[in-house]
Parts: sequence; structure tokens; C-alpha cells
Amino acid sequence: MQTMRQRQLANAAIFLGPAIVLLFAFFVAPIVVDLFVAFSDMERTIQITEFTTEQFEKIVRPNEEAFLGFELRGTFTRAMTLSAIYVFFTLAIFNVTLALVLALMTTALPERLGSFFRAVWLLPRMSPSVVYGLLWLWAVDPTERGLLNQIIVHGLGLEPINMRLDHPMMLVVIANGLIGASLGMIIFTSAIRSIPEHLFHAARVDGAGSLSIVRHIVLPALRWPLSYITVYQALALLVSFEYIFLIMGPARQTMTLAMLAYTKSLAPQIGGGQYAYGAAISLILIVIGIVVALALWRMTNMKELLSRPRIEVQ
Repeated sequence: MQTMRQRQLANAAIFLGPAIVLLFAFFVAPIVVDLFVAFSDMERTIQITEFTTEQFEKIVRPNEEAFLGFELRGTFTRAMTLSAIYVFFTLAIFNVTLALVLALMTTALPERLGSFFRAVWLLPRMSPSVVYGLLWLWAVDPTERGLLNQIIVHGLGLEPINMRLDHPMMLVVIANGLIGASLGMIIFTSAIRSIPEHLFHAARVDGAGSLSIVRHIVLPALRWPLSYITVYQALALLVSFEYIFLIMGPARQTMTLAMLAYTKSLAPQIGGGQYAYGAAISLILIVIGIVVALALWRMTNMKELLSRPRIEVQ
């Protein structure tokens, strides 16, 4: 019995040990450091002289008429609103819906043609972020040199538009969505291919059309991948700022929480160096991420999907 117990502990250490070490090194430890810095006065000198709640006073202010006795400041409220808009529309339109449509379309095509189409769609994800951002800057150039305005002016005979000025949030949603849909496309494609083919043959024999097959066979089989992509991409978008910064810079119209934390702490020449303030915003972002993850976990019923399968033995 003792030998069996030692063997189980050894197997756990071998197989789970590296994952646990990485979990603490790259997830738990950064949260602890962020919590430590958020309640300090660290700035450009990277020195801590005292621990204080001053950074959070920049985020909330006392208000006796408010429900909790305080209210969020305008900048932080705006950042939260923009984050919610950005995450919701990017996730709903592109990272889930468009990804599902692409997976259904490419699996319906001949194998080689479908693989080629998926490979082309993956090119933006494989390209450097700076290159992708520069391509978007050229595409939405407000002059007639921009790709979009070339189509609008020369193709449709309309006046040129300035997407970065007039529709900034739509621009970042589309830019992030087109590159983010590729992950869901690959996962959904793999899930569709794992469905036994005899189910499709039986459905066609019974007279089912393409939409009926998708509704009654494909979508039920994609319940787990859809839940996973929804949760994962929602959390990823919540902390995403890379393409927003490359395309829009520190624009007020697209200043999400992640962008606000970056500009206050690390962005050069635009307010960076306020490490404690950026850590305080990041700490609130971590709390929001945990709440969102738990809510989506409950809404998608992932506990049931991850439970041990019940197999009846006669």
C-alpha cells in the first residue's frame, strides 16, 4: 500500500509538477506582485516609500448619495463602458459567429479548397502585429490613397470617410475580430470533422436539408467548443490592447481598461511610469475577469461538459 501511494505521488509530481510550477510562476505570482504594487506609490523610480490607497482614489471618489457610498470617476467609467462594447461586439460578431460560419463553409468545400481557404484566413494571425496594424492604417487612410476610400470614391462615387475619426470603435472591433475569428474557425473545424459521417448520411437519407443538419447534428456537437471559445475569447479580449494601440494609439474614443492600464504604466511619452496606478487598474481588471469567467462558466454550463461521462454497464 505504501509503495502504491508513493508511486501515485511520484506520478503526480512528474505529470502535474511542471504545470503547477508554470501556473504559480506566470499566473499566481504576477497577481501577487500586482496586488503589492497597487497599494504602493511606485512610479518611474521603481521605489516604494509607503503603502497607500491613493491609486484607488484616482478611480473612485466618495459620494454619499451613491449606493455604496462612492462612485467611479468619469475616465474609469468610460473605459469600462468601452471595454464592454469592445468585448461584446467582437466576441458575438466575429470570434464566435464568424468563426462558426467559416468552419461550416470550409468543411462543406472540397478538402483541398477548404484547407487553402483556412490557410489564407490564418495569414494575418501568423504575421507580425506591427505589419497587421500598418496594413489597417493604409486601408483606412482618410485620403484617397487608402484602400477603403479608393473603393468608396472611385468605385461608388461617394465622399471619402475617416474611420479612425468617425467610427473608431467599429474599426478596432473589425480589426480585432477578423484576426480573432481564426482561432474559433480551427477549433470548430476540428470538432465538425470529428462528427461521425454516418450521422450526415442518415440525415440526408431522411430528407434533411443543410440547415436542418447544422441545427440538429452540428450545433449540438459543437456545444463544448462553443462554450470554450466564448469563455476563452471573452477573457482574452478583456485584456487585449495590442491592435488597439497600433491602429488608434492612445485615443480617448478607444481607451478600454487594458489600454488605460498600459498607457498609465508602460506607454512611453504619453503618461507612462505611473506603475502603481496602472497596477491598481490591472487589479480591478483581474477582478472583472474573474467575475466574467464565473458568469460565463455558469451560463455555458461548463461544469456539466467537463464532468466524467456516465456509462451504464449492463
